[in-house]
Amino acid sequence: MGLTLRDRSAKGSLRSLKGECWIDRESSGCEFRDARLGDRFRKLLTQIGSAMGQSIPLVCQDWANTKAAYRFFSNDRVSEADILAGHFQSTHDRAAAEGLVLVLHDTTEFTYQREKSEAIGITKSINSGRDKAGRLRSHTVCGILMHSSLAVTIEGVPLGLAAVKFWTRKKFKGTAALKKKINPTRIPIEKKESVRWLENLKQSTQLLDHPGRCIHIGDRESDIYELFCAAQEIGTHFLIRTCVDRLAGDGNHTIADEMDEVAVKGLHRIEVRDSNGDPDQAVLEIRYRKIRVLPPIGKQNRYPALTLTVIHAEERGTPKNRKKIDWKLITDLPIGSRTDAIEKLEWYGLRWKIEVFHKILKSGCKAEESKLRTAQRLTNLISLFCILSWRVFWMTMLNRSAPDTPPTVALTATEIGVLDRLVNDKPKAKKKMLSHYLIKIARLGGYLARASDPPPGNTVMWRGLSRLTDIALGATVGGEFVGN
Repeated sequence: MGLTLRDRSAKGSLRSLKGECWIDRESSGCEFRDARLGDRFRKLLTQIGSAMGQSIPLVCQDWANTKAAYRFFSNDRVSEADILAGHFQSTHDRAAAEGLVLVLHDTTEFTYQREKSEAIGITKSINSGRDKAGRLRSHTVCGILMHSSLAVTIEGVPLGLAAVKFWTRKKFKGTAALKKKINPTRIPIEKKESVRWLENLKQSTQLLDHPGRCIHIGDRESDIYELFCAAQEIGTHFLIRTCVDRLAGDGNHTIADEMDEVAVKGLHRIEVRDSNGDPDQAVLEIRYRKIRVLPPIGKQNRYPALTLTVIHAEERGTPKNRKKIDWKLITDLPIGSRTDAIEKLEWYGLRWKIEVFHKILKSGCKAEESKLRTAQRLTNLISLFCILSWRVFWMTMLNRSAPDTPPTVALTATEIGVLDRLVNDKPKAKKKMLSHYLIKIARLGGYLARASDPPPGNTVMWRGLSRLTDIALGATVGGEFVGN
């Protein structure tokens, strides 16, 4: 169920509307096999976007529209690639206006309660306690896995998804059992589930159309030598949190051996929060060195040695109410000073934003509460949810990173007019830029906008956007009645 970027020379079969809105931008690159499917997709974006987290019957309101929605998601001529094609194109267009683009990669799991898991698939096996005889019991979890790649600016504004891959697992083999038969490092990457990291790296780089300004960021699960080589082959860059102590130099020692010889190059103080959510500070000792890194022994005939830079940031002392910070990053980017190293640490610190995106999918769109019965239907629905979740996240971060942007970048004239009439301006309101209207949307979602309040978060934004969509629709329909 992986996605591929297809050539699109036409504008698509969707109807054009007067005045471009966000739905126009995120769907104009879609090319469904039937124009009616494109129309239904646009209608579903509007309906589900106006009531995020609600069931399909509730957002569709009647049986005819509900049945049409179910038919759309189960249609064999509709795939996640078709649904996300327009959004991918919009991601490309937004990224084209930026300099460096960070591509954040991560995997998440959607779990469902079903009596029979065959139609959806399974994701993992977990222990479920012991029976009366004391023997361990286990059961398989019904669900779908999604590996996504989110493009963001270096300020953290999400530009959109650049690649997505869905899959399920058919059977399980424990790592210990696997190691008894074969060394996992000798299995070709093409035969491993982890090949998804390479596929998304290549697809997202191709989509963004400028390998040299893309920096791919991943956690320890992405510490894959084949990924390093793939990035070098296509001319893009990576910044990965490493967990493997690889052979280095001439092969007689490891990366850790070399890093033990490196003196502290500088200190960096950061703000953190402890396990109770209280603010705290951490002082990091920064080390970095350029190292010749060797591939795994079983793959040295297939992959070359690479010259990479390792950055080690370790917290001084032992904190009381939280884990000690100890980051080891590996990158092909040049590091010539303490400032360069801190910059890369800050870029890696933005990786958590893809986890926020996944949280919006699950908490805002409630993707795991769907009752659709097959993997195909669920992946089509989740793909639509991805567009809605991105929009909520995008507007939340625009309010923080680009408050002086004109409001028309994210809102239609109707939405701006509704907000002006519906939500009173605060005393001494500044010039009405985008931030002004995003605060109004958040107020519709329950944000109090007190002087001491932090910037609005994703929860109040998706609540406010849902209310705004309904109110704007009412204003449009009411205007038609008055006009008649």
